[in-house]
Amino acid sequence: MPYARPKKINRQPTHPGSLLKEEVIPALGTTVTQAAADLGVSRMTLHSVLSERRAVSPEMAIRLGAWTGTSAQSWLNMQNAHDLWTLERKMTDQVKGIPERAA
Repeated sequence: MPYARPKKINRQPTHPGSLLKEEVIPALGTTVTQAAADLGVSRMTLHSVLSERRAVSPEMAIRLGAWTGTSAQSWLNMQNAHDLWTLERKMTDQVKGIPERAA
């Protein structure tokens, strides 16, 4: 069976920090300061995620999942999709694609 290439995504996947900043925190009617306290992290740590300067780590994903009633895996999947999309574009000239094989 030939290798099935994944479908190319033309739009950069959303960074989880953007979702938190634009959707989750406002929907919960809270502030960044209170959200950081609820998550058990410093305001600076949370702000780094919200400003997309820091990735959501497995530890932060567990905290976010518990805080929002979602799964930690969903936060990690979102971060992973964002990171892979970004790196694929940065590494285009460094890594050659897998050649198609004849059936």
